[in-house]
Amino acid sequence: MQINLHGHHVELTDPIKTYVNEKFTRLSRHFDHITSTNVVLSVEKNRQKAEATIRFSGGEVFADSTEADLYAAIDLLIDKLDRQILKHKEKIKSHK
Repeated sequence: MQINLHGHHVELTDPIKTYVNEKFTRLSRHFDHITSTNVVLSVEKNRQKAEATIRFSGGEVFADSTEADLYAAIDLLIDKLDRQILKHKEKIKSHK
């Protein structure tokens, strides 16, 4: 899985990069057909925002989250993406 990590008005440090990579490996355990992932971390006044688009064979999934803490926003983003991927996986199973 290829992860493209971008930062808007925030410097991407090594701890943030490793945290994002560790969290996104959780998604690849549930669904192994993920081709690419675009993650955008941004800061707007006092809000930390995390957005991600995951592309896989058969479609794509988008989610975003806004929190006061960047790490909390990433956790919430991963939870949303995880639910969406599991829902997509169930749809694929039920049609076959």
